Amino acid sequence: MLNRIDEIQGMGLHLDLVLRKIQKAYLLAFDALGVDITIEQWVILYQIHQLGEEASQRDIVKSNFRNRATTSRVIGGLERKGWITKTRFEGDQKRFKLALTPEGQKILDLTLPSAMQLRKLAVKQIDSSEFEIFLKVLDQIGDNYEDN
Repeated sequence: MLNRIDEIQGMGLHLDLVLRKIQKAYLLAFDALGVDITIEQWVILYQIHQLGEEASQRDIVKSNFRNRATTSRVIGGLERKGWITKTRFEGDQKRFKLALTPEGQKILDLTLPSAMQLRKLAVKQIDSSEFEIFLKVLDQIGDNYEDN
């Protein structure tokens, strides 16, 4: 009979393998559309779209799983591509306001259907209660590492 250590020995490897498959699927979909974009860039474009007029760099950093420097670098790349603008909020010189440019909106409009299709694919043949348990287990694993 396997002990608990044997059961989890390959957990990190398995999680990494699944994550790589997901990343590959997104990158192939974006490439098929002729869009040169990383997953990190796409997520930030989407977050800016979701936040609308109130999108700030601070909010993106807080809601992103990357550190501040990495997020700033990705935002800078989006700005250089002309997909977003970065200005200061009126009356608040400490916060950067982020907005999609018309070109950035075009990129998001082009890629969003594929991204939504890939999200649906991820949960294919998984009922909502199973997915809820999966997320709960992942959250608990993450919490276990935060407690150390």
